[in-house]
Amino acid sequence: MPAAFLVSNGMDDTDRKLLTEIQKDFPRVSEPFQKLGERVGISGTEALTRIKRLKEEEKVLRQISAIFDTRSLGYQSTLVAMKFHNDHLDRGAEVINQHPGVSHNYRRNDDYNLWFTIAVPPYHLLEDTIRKLHDISGAINTLILPTLKLYKIGMKLDLTGKDSDKLDSKEEIYDDSRRRKSAPDLTPEQIEAIRALQEDIPLVERPFEAIAETSGFAEQKLFDLMNYFEEKGYFRRFAGILHHRKAGFSANAMVVWNIPEEKLDEVGPKMAQFPQVSHCYKRPIFSDWPYAIYTMIHGAKTEDCDRIIQKITQVIGEWPHKNLYSTKEYKKIRLKYFTKDLDEWWDRVAREASVA
Repeated sequence: MPAAFLVSNGMDDTDRKLLTEIQKDFPRVSEPFQKLGERVGISGTEALTRIKRLKEEEKVLRQISAIFDTRSLGYQSTLVAMKFHNDHLDRGAEVINQHPGVSHNYRRNDDYNLWFTIAVPPYHLLEDTIRKLHDISGAINTLILPTLKLYKIGMKLDLTGKDSDKLDSKEEIYDDSRRRKSAPDLTPEQIEAIRALQEDIPLVERPFEAIAETSGFAEQKLFDLMNYFEEKGYFRRFAGILHHRKAGFSANAMVVWNIPEEKLDEVGPKMAQFPQVSHCYKRPIFSDWPYAIYTMIHGAKTEDCDRIIQKITQVIGEWPHKNLYSTKEYKKIRLKYFTKDLDEWWDRVAREASVA
């Protein structure tokens, strides 16, 4: 992807290197900005100053926090596609957005025009929740599209312009066998640590020390717990998350592929090795929706995404597919675990139903 389109917002090459590095892995040490600066050839003080500017002034950096594995924490999650009459779509999206477990919600260019992700803790029934959302939003039809197999997950946008259109053997293919199939038995201390680590870090020289002071943990205890969470598969990485449009990636295509079952495990990993593919999943098919593999592709504009899709087809062969572009972003947040918001949502929905 050419670097020229990223020359905006006053960012220079060092800024772009920092933002690219911080998405891969934020150092889990007492003075992380020192380590981060060493990676790109600057001092820790300069790294911290630049990160503050990129977050507070340029608004390119969304947050820096722990990224947990939803299913491994015992949460049930799925992608959902809903079909609305166009004149009811915005109102339907507004209703969907009120659910605290909905983290991403987009309008896309298809008859199934609303696509969102939702997660609920083990003590809530996911299908009951979606059925309720279908009813109160006024959707015409709803597809529940859980992950059956995960080939890749990780939003790591290359801002340096060095990524390639070719398969990269260094791209991490997700080891789906590591994901827990049942809810973990977390202690109250571990839950409190997850609550603390999922929040945006303070931009200070020793951020983990600051988190420890406000959450009641020793700094080393936080590091030990992160290592434990990582070993158990609960924790994927500590990293920065970007406002991808501010970073120059204005287009995203969710490409859905109609590929035979016997070819999926051959094709899925090949798709995942493209650096521009941030997510690659196997999902269920339906009589009116025969698409088994989903890839998320990001680019500066739709032409960039189309070019990557063409490159993918050159590698995997020509298969029927749809390029579903987001035409409106209704919601995009980081999912927070072990909060009371979901119980409060159900209470409110029940009250409104009794009044009606």
